[in-house]
Amino acid sequence: MVRFIIISLISGILFAVLDGLINGNPFAQTLMECYKPIAKPSVNITVGISIDIFYGFIMCGIFLLVYNSLPSENPLIKGIIYGLIIWFFRVIMSVLSIYMTQQVPAKTLIYILLTGLVEVLIIGMFYGLTIKPLK
Repeated sequence: MVRFIIISLISGILFAVLDGLINGNPFAQTLMECYKPIAKPSVNITVGISIDIFYGFIMCGIFLLVYNSLPSENPLIKGIIYGLIIWFFRVIMSVLSIYMTQQVPAKTLIYILLTGLVEVLIIGMFYGLTIKPLK
């Protein structure tokens, strides 16, 4: 249980750091200009980090629940496959919804797809290398 809490906290912090790098860089800021009319003028960093830590606990818990169902005996491969599954449900579905309902430039959607893939693969590999269910 202690290991789960530690890994979840670390992955939540990793989420926060990656989100900051992905969304806070000048290139991303330029791409995200299309959201300026509806975006908040500032972000509550404490709430953002809290949400990312919450995501870390949920994602780690789900990884442990599906661990034995993931193909491969290699934990790293299991983590990569988990990351790809999360990418589909978290990123691809979101980008397709945005594409269908909002006027967002294609380059922005491609950026979201690619950075989302990198983010969840890093998180998935982290889980694969650090945690597995008890026998």
